[in-house]
Amino acid sequence: MRKERLVDRLRICVGGSGETLMSISSRYGIGLGQLKALNPQIPSADISIEGLIVNLPLQRQSAGASAESRVVAPFCPPVPQSQFFSTWIPVTTAEKMAKQEYDVLVIGTGAGGGASIWRLCEQLAGSGKRIGVVERGDLFLPTNVSNIPTMNGANFRLYAPPEMKMIGNRLPEYAGAKVVYALGGRTLFWGAVTPRMPLSELAKWPVPIEEMDLYYKIAEQVMNVTTSYTQDSSITEVLLNRLWAHGYPEADKLPIAADLAQTSYGKLHSNVLFSSITFLARALSRRPFDLAVNTPAVEVVTDKGKVAGVKVMTLDKGPFMIRSKHVIVSASALQTPRILLNSGIPGRSIGHYLTNHSYLVATASVSTKGFDDPVGALGIIIPQTEGRPYQLQLQGPEQYFNYHFDHKPIKTEWGISFFYASGLVESRYENYVYIEPGNRDEYGLPEIQVKFAYSSKDEAVVQEMYAAMQRAAERMQVDIATLDGTPAICFFTPGTDYHESGTCRMGVDPDTSATNLYGEIHGVSGLFIADNSVLPTIGAANPTLSTVALAIRTADHIVRRLG
Repeated sequence: MRKERLVDRLRICVGGSGETLMSISSRYGIGLGQLKALNPQIPSADISIEGLIVNLPLQRQSAGASAESRVVAPFCPPVPQSQFFSTWIPVTTAEKMAKQEYDVLVIGTGAGGGASIWRLCEQLAGSGKRIGVVERGDLFLPTNVSNIPTMNGANFRLYAPPEMKMIGNRLPEYAGAKVVYALGGRTLFWGAVTPRMPLSELAKWPVPIEEMDLYYKIAEQVMNVTTSYTQDSSITEVLLNRLWAHGYPEADKLPIAADLAQTSYGKLHSNVLFSSITFLARALSRRPFDLAVNTPAVEVVTDKGKVAGVKVMTLDKGPFMIRSKHVIVSASALQTPRILLNSGIPGRSIGHYLTNHSYLVATASVSTKGFDDPVGALGIIIPQTEGRPYQLQLQGPEQYFNYHFDHKPIKTEWGISFFYASGLVESRYENYVYIEPGNRDEYGLPEIQVKFAYSSKDEAVVQEMYAAMQRAAERMQVDIATLDGTPAICFFTPGTDYHESGTCRMGVDPDTSATNLYGEIHGVSGLFIADNSVLPTIGAANPTLSTVALAIRTADHIVRRLG
């Protein structure tokens, strides 16, 4: 009976719209410290408590009240059941977003989209501007797949989740192509290698080199780019010294987007290898944004030369129009031109200048006899230079470049899991992405087709790469395996490299470029591109860092416009 009387005597109220513990304290004349002590489930006195049950102190009893009915503290309210693992990031619906008008709407959440969202939220943190995001895929992983404790280099290479669509089987000239439909896009599965573009390539871009240096620094800082991933690794240090001693002074430790900081002041570092999910988390720490998943963008809508919004579809195939003053398309170098072409966006260069890397991969091994322990991780890059139109990269050993709980054996002969060369490919109008109106997906969006071939110059670079891999292997004392008496070096099918770019390249001439130097489509005010599409050239370097740097720069430009 006593418990029943205590419950009967518990005083509660329900927070109203815009109320906080601070306002409840004022309304009831109750000390804020007392309220906070009675409501430990509410972490702060100034956050919204709309709809939450708030415990209030019992009214003063008369002198004759029974001691049995007195309460020292009320019962804590039940903790609501969390849906965190199915909704680990706040999401909304396209239907709700269609009732709003946004200042900026971002399509896609990969490297470029994620960087744009983060920078917009950071720069507009104190404003009332509305930011919306639509993503064709679903919530898949809240981190880079390599951060999963059971993942190692061996199964990482074989991992092909259902969110990854192998579209190359219907692209005969680009048979290795893949797209990823998931929040975070390809950054959930990338290797996190983040070199800068060579100066010889940046000199061809419309963006001043000094400005690119600034935005590279911002990108490297927010992505935690470091060459310390292989720190104190004897296999990396020995092979680097061999390269330096034999004509490769530019060789360096591989730059990796990895958070290697120790826990300090109670701050936890929950992810090592970077993904765009970190961009989204950083963005949410500054201000909210609306995010709809499973929401393909099918058409950019314009009015009198200005962007007006985006038509999207949902899983039940329901169309919605989401209005926005600015739209950033970051759907990838294959998907972005698909959306623009379906929208009838004018531009001779949209979809054209499709560029990738030619790739050679070797099967190789190295003797580590006499190396200091621990052998550690292998990560080396030989960058592109004026006289070297390719980049060499080594990672390993075997599956142990990034691993968690694998038992690493002790031995003196190790395989190299990645020894490859990426080659310079000409950016040519003749290589392009186009749509097939008679072949549409389940949302009514025309499928893409690709026209692509390597030029004679591209093939000459491949020949250089073939000889260069053998020469570098000899200098490092790395053994390339042979097959039927020839080196075991294979050629990647076009599209396998994941580095396609250039299909909405930036430039000053609308005849040879799709966007201006801020990523805005020529002739369409407010329509921006922020993914690999805008890169004018990519040389032989991995493109992600450059895409992120340009996306941050584009976001800054939009913020200045918003005033």
